[in-house]
Amino acid sequence: MALLGRLVRRSPWLCNVALYGSLFAAGDAAQQRLRRRPGQSADWAQTRHVALVALSFHGNFNYVWLRALERLLPGRAPGAVLAKVLCDQLMGAPIAVLAFYTGMSILQGKEDVFADCRDKFWNTYKTGLMYWPFVQLSNFSLVPVHWRTAYTGLCGFIWATFLCFSQQSGDGTAKSVFLLFRGKKPDVDEMPPEK
Repeated sequence: MALLGRLVRRSPWLCNVALYGSLFAAGDAAQQRLRRRPGQSADWAQTRHVALVALSFHGNFNYVWLRALERLLPGRAPGAVLAKVLCDQLMGAPIAVLAFYTGMSILQGKEDVFADCRDKFWNTYKTGLMYWPFVQLSNFSLVPVHWRTAYTGLCGFIWATFLCFSQQSGDGTAKSVFLLFRGKKPDVDEMPPEK
């Protein structure tokens, strides 16, 4: 553990981004495993796309974003922590969701790279508001600055599992995931939009 701590302190950007990308790819692999029917093989190209989006954008964005928030609103006082959480949810979260859906559409060669953004952004953003404020509250209160991207990546594993499922066959709502676990394959076209 001491060696890992020294490595993170010496190369925080590289370690945080690599861990973040790996955890996002693992999230995609997990959602595929949960959705896979017997005899169906994993879609490793999909997992590579997720890893590429996470490594090229999300890991870097989170690393820079979390450091910028700490410089702008330093400390762990309750007011600073709440201000960071609010900034993160109002500015950082929408950028991350838009980048994921757009990046995946580009890598998958979709004709309309903004279709998933139009169809799933608001549902995904609202679902994230049930999860990320609590994650970031603990992140900004308890986690040292040089570990924050890694911590976000660890919590991002759960989020990536949901996000990848939503991108593949969900509609961006938690309801579509619950239907999956109840054994019903959600049909995006038949699901009413969440209000």
